[in-house]
Amino acid sequence: MSYLNLTKVTPRNGMETTKLSSKGQVILPKPVRDAYNWKPGMRFAVEAVAEGVLLKPLKPFEPKRHEEVFGCLQRKGPALSIEDMERAILKEAKKRK
Repeated sequence: MSYLNLTKVTPRNGMETTKLSSKGQVILPKPVRDAYNWKPGMRFAVEAVAEGVLLKPLKPFEPKRHEEVFGCLQRKGPALSIEDMERAILKEAKKRK
């Protein structure tokens, strides 16, 4: 994980500030976005931590061709009926409760 070099980002008072909008939006100050090379449209995981909130940028999947992903859909053995598939889904859902 790379950490932000705060000496390049912080203004004279020692901290960038922002505020929460009425729509729950927070604007990340430009020096922070630039330091991490965060661009519009990036997605983040939001985690509550003792000190506040932690934003973790999500890495998008690399583009794939259909041929590269359809292989994961193959099943060895006889085809399952819809009822068999529904039973398997319910069984797994009950395990996760």
